[in-house]
Amino acid sequence: MTLEARRSAGVTGVAATDWMRLLCLLVAVAALAVTVVASIGVGAREIAPATVWEAITNFSAANDEHVMIRELRVPRTVVGLIVGPALGVCGALIQAYTRNPLADPGILGVNAGATFGVALATGLLGLVAPLAYIWFALAGAAAVTLLVYALGAIGGSGATPVKLTMAGVAISAVLGGMTSAIILADRETFDDMRFWGVGAIGGRSLDVVLSFAPLIAVGLVLGLCVARPLNALALGDDLGVSLGVRTGRTRVVVVVAVTLLAGTATALAGPIGFVGLMVPHVVRWFVGPDQRWILAFTMVVSPILLLVADIVGRIVLPSGELRVGLVTGIIGAPVLILLARRTSASAL
Repeated sequence: MTLEARRSAGVTGVAATDWMRLLCLLVAVAALAVTVVASIGVGAREIAPATVWEAITNFSAANDEHVMIRELRVPRTVVGLIVGPALGVCGALIQAYTRNPLADPGILGVNAGATFGVALATGLLGLVAPLAYIWFALAGAAAVTLLVYALGAIGGSGATPVKLTMAGVAISAVLGGMTSAIILADRETFDDMRFWGVGAIGGRSLDVVLSFAPLIAVGLVLGLCVARPLNALALGDDLGVSLGVRTGRTRVVVVVAVTLLAGTATALAGPIGFVGLMVPHVVRWFVGPDQRWILAFTMVVSPILLLVADIVGRIVLPSGELRVGLVTGIIGAPVLILLARRTSASAL
């Protein structure tokens, strides 16, 4: 085969692979649409599909089932659609940034920083409205992100995945203890944060949810903008620079994106773990190491996981509700063990 023929075959192969990925992405979008419908229609109280449709298209405030759909199920579904991509893309960016396929906002302490910021705002300043304490969550997430990287970079070997993970786990433990001390010191603070602290996508009005959306949208756009530079940096900083990547600017954009995504998602829904770990890692098995495809798939698959976990939490107990943060934790623990045993399957 001539060189020109091999090049033609290579281009065709790449195009075929991209078309297959695009087809799978469309299937994932369709699955997300089905999940959204299920999230609105399924709950602890059984409501007929016709009533669900009527509540959306012809709402009546006098109908209790209509009110339940519009005031409870629709907002929590929108929260899942916003928080899911935020957590997933945040995890994908952290994994690419640290070159650690088992990293996520929880393991690296970003969620702990945001949670500590919210605890300070609630326990010491009495701020209980999400729009009031979101800035403390963002500040906590940014501070921990920078601190973890600074601690991980100490020494001649630089910021290795192992050192970053150890720094994140240590800071998470310290901040977790300080957060618990703040919460337990005041009964009112404990009451305000006991449900939020386990992670939940219910209980938010649609106005509050939509107020958070622009911050997450900016974080997602920034994440997508650095997908190509992260591909180059995966080969090493020196080779990335030789390919024209501005490493300093790329790292700043990643830190800003991670801060916006993790901080806003935590302020809105509480600390929900494992979504940012599981989804990007599993997606990488199927689409390969290209961050552009990883981020695209993660934005679609993450809300599917979060909404399915929320649906399970609503119906698994005969009475009451199991918070989505607990469901993802129950699912995530064995998955983390499996991923740790198969690190080479999707190494960065």
